[in-house]
Amino acid sequence: MQFGKVTDPGAIDFTLPPDAPQTKKILQIYKNAAPLEASVGCAKWNRTELKGFYPRGTKDELAYYSTQFNSIELNATFYGMPGWQQILTWRDKTPQDFKFFPKLTNTISHFKRLINVTEPVENFCNAISNFEDKLGMAFLQLHDNFAPKDYERLKIVLEEFPKGIPLGVEVRNAEWFSNEKVSQDYCDLLEKHQMANIIVDTAGRRDMLHMRLTSPVAFVRYVGANHPSDIQRLDDWVARIEKWRSEGLQKLYFFVHQNTELESPLLAEHFIKNLNAYLNLSLPIPTKQPAQKSMFDDLNLGL
Repeated sequence: MQFGKVTDPGAIDFTLPPDAPQTKKILQIYKNAAPLEASVGCAKWNRTELKGFYPRGTKDELAYYSTQFNSIELNATFYGMPGWQQILTWRDKTPQDFKFFPKLTNTISHFKRLINVTEPVENFCNAISNFEDKLGMAFLQLHDNFAPKDYERLKIVLEEFPKGIPLGVEVRNAEWFSNEKVSQDYCDLLEKHQMANIIVDTAGRRDMLHMRLTSPVAFVRYVGANHPSDIQRLDDWVARIEKWRSEGLQKLYFFVHQNTELESPLLAEHFIKNLNAYLNLSLPIPTKQPAQKSMFDDLNLGL
């Protein structure tokens, strides 16, 4: 994942910013409503640099991956409209409590740029509905140049989005974050439809670390920099999530990426162990294979 990559990660201030004031207000509505539901995983299961994650001789990587994590951020659907047959194949390879988080196809978000997309949106949602109880949340990632001037397009798509399919939205143009009124109008729209405002933590785009929740769901896309700072950043996230949970957070969807995905499963393992310890959860902890070599091995971090 090259988005937000920088030449020198050590020069970046990775301190998490304070919460937006509205976040606590949103969460307090749901305080003590239900136990926290947490889905933690990686973005992909079949990258070449992830080969060391799998036991030698693994024939079906998704089937094995789904025994190690309880969810996957499904980027494969971004590159082509999924058919219902493919959805059933993925669904049936995984345990009953596994969740998929499919990204809307780039035809919708990048090529058509949300113009006249009723049919492809319906086709996408019809396909992913076959995940049934294994559907976590779909998410719409917009192009960097999709700006607030295009707000009306976004509003129409979100208002017409098929009911029953949970959705998160990721805007990437800096103007969504730099203008207070623009940001408020956008967040009001998401709040109205109970959609998640996706948070992206990546080195080169600290503006996307907005800490503004629009529902009792925190959907976080964490992008490690292949740098020792990745560990402290994850520890800081555990502390923030513990705070949000005390205020009323109901669901956590947290997916670990890296610019080069080599250590993503190891970072996710570290995060899950701490999340279990600090929030009294019992998420599955992936097994480290002898072949998994990491840049963190010499740091005595227990990865």
